[in-house]
Amino acid sequence: MPLIYLAIAALAIGFEQLVQWKYGPMGIIAFIALSIGIKARNTMIGGIGAVILVMLLAH
Repeated sequence: MPLIYLAIAALAIGFEQLVQWKYGPMGIIAFIALSIGIKARNTMIGGIGAVILVMLLAH
C-alpha cells in the first residue's frame, strides 16, 4: 500500500509541475482551487478552478 501512495503522490507532483511550467501561476491557482473544491465537496470552488483551467486551455 505505501508504494501505491508514493506513486500517486509522484504523479500528482509531476502533474502540478507540468501545469505550472505550461500555464504559470494562474494554472497552479486553478489546479489548487479545483482540488480543494473536490476534496471539500464545494462545487463553487471546484467550479471556479475548472473554469480557470478551461480558460487557460482554450487560448
